[in-house]
Amino acid sequence: MIDFKPNCLPLLVGSLPMDNHLEATNLVLQYTPDIPLWVQLPVYKEEGMLYQFLPGMPGLEIKGDDFYIDTSKECFEDEALSFYEEYMSILEAPSKLEASEKIKNSRFALTDRTAKGFSVFMETIRTLSYSPVALKGQVTGPITMGIGVKDQAGRLLFYDDRMRDIVTKQVAMSARWQAVMLSELNTAHKPIIFFDEPGVVGFGSSTYISITREQVTESLKEGIDAVHLGGGLAGIHICANGDWSLALESGTDIINFDAYSYFDRLILYREHLKQFLFNGGILAWGIVPTANPEHVGKASLESLWELWQIQVNQLESLGVNRDVILSQSLITPSCGTGSLSLKHAQKVLSLTKSLSERIISNNK
Repeated sequence: MIDFKPNCLPLLVGSLPMDNHLEATNLVLQYTPDIPLWVQLPVYKEEGMLYQFLPGMPGLEIKGDDFYIDTSKECFEDEALSFYEEYMSILEAPSKLEASEKIKNSRFALTDRTAKGFSVFMETIRTLSYSPVALKGQVTGPITMGIGVKDQAGRLLFYDDRMRDIVTKQVAMSARWQAVMLSELNTAHKPIIFFDEPGVVGFGSSTYISITREQVTESLKEGIDAVHLGGGLAGIHICANGDWSLALESGTDIINFDAYSYFDRLILYREHLKQFLFNGGILAWGIVPTANPEHVGKASLESLWELWQIQVNQLESLGVNRDVILSQSLITPSCGTGSLSLKHAQKVLSLTKSLSERIISNNK
């Protein structure tokens, strides 16, 4: 059972259409002061969803805007051995404290080259006059990373047993590193680390030919376990639709779903959903649209409030107590806002905060 009850606080996904990390961090604190996150600014190519978490991987080759893993180069075996040795030294540390010390300065640490938002976030949080309820980090999930990055021959890494294992461990340790760093920054509360995994619910589609459910489950579990070992809560962010049972059975603490577009599909998994909530799982409702600028333009607090009430009533009709729903919910955008205009992004952030406040005040 998860002891964290967010009670419909607002939370963001990660990316913003800005080019200044400090200004973006301050914007996050303005709209989500209770659970702020470090920002990703995709205007910088190094902060792209896939590339941002690849440094440290054996065989990584970067040529202009292109990147891939070259398993054929002469030094690949040495690089892979070094990767596993560093991974095992952390995993087999005599205590969690020693493991944390080892991982801090390891290859799995985020650096300003690809994640300046993290260090700016750390510096900014240290200056706050209050203690947030929690701090949020994020990493591209192992499935999305594995089907998004190729080797030198153009093959997706997830289809290769060895590279799938390396990708899984790379992602897991990046997530654990974030959990360790954020835990030290805010010792009163657990950090929340999300795996951005739009690929998860696509299992069974043509993209996943020859990938088994077990492979997907094992990769997710390793990442979730790593976050728990780092002292955090694990979340999965999914801005797509498909087989929701896999995410609901994954062992994650939080599922962030696109409630604006796919609530009617998620609620079809009635028993899985009820069990997830019964176990203390948290639903992060991505109810503020981001995918279509037209939808953002039309969205209003009143329309989203009406949609929220309809959806909560439907979930309650399955036999889930309303108090449970409210205590185990977060309010979020459906996805990041990095591809929107700044005007639309600010509207998304404002609606997220305002809807959360409306829900909370209405249920006091």
